[in-house]
Amino acid sequence: MELPSKYLMEAVEQFNTLPGIGKKTALRLAVHMLGREKEEVEAFSRAFSKLKENVTFCKECGNISDREVCDICSSSRRNRSVICVVEDLRDVLAIENTQQYDGLYHVLGGHISPMDGIGPGDLNIENLLTRAQNGETEEIVLALSTTMEGDSTNFYLYKKLQPFSVNVSTIARGVAIGDELEYTDEVTLGRSIVNRMPYESSISRKE
Repeated sequence: MELPSKYLMEAVEQFNTLPGIGKKTALRLAVHMLGREKEEVEAFSRAFSKLKENVTFCKECGNISDREVCDICSSSRRNRSVICVVEDLRDVLAIENTQQYDGLYHVLGGHISPMDGIGPGDLNIENLLTRAQNGETEEIVLALSTTMEGDSTNFYLYKKLQPFSVNVSTIARGVAIGDELEYTDEVTLGRSIVNRMPYESSISRKE
């Protein structure tokens, strides 16, 4: 793609590094930013600089937070006996939007995917095992996406959690096979959380 400005080319290349952004979309975004006021572009740039400088990960659950412990983990209104295991922030937001869950979360940071070079050691699993034996946790809900990778990760976590005195459950299959949680409608996802089942039941159904 030949462009009349090296600066425009650099901007396009940066937008093109974002997931799901092709060259044409990157060019459209860069040209759009070029047409905005200088103050607006500077505010846009500052927002991302502040994001990188100030956002951290909650030491309890691994969720994105502005503080050492996130608002959910520090809330006295949450049910601290239940932990819902999800892949990332987007899944936390999806479940929170259902208003059907009042427990805590544990963010893995992805799922096991040998094809992508992601193994158990690359995920936030050890901290989950520590939380499982803290004496406060009674149930761990596996709420990973219903993809092959999500199911494999669920099974791995189930085996790792077996030695501990916690009930391991999974969301009901109102969420269609192959679906990402963030794209599931709130009513369906909410029902799947409320009607969760023991993980052993989901294994026997597949068999």
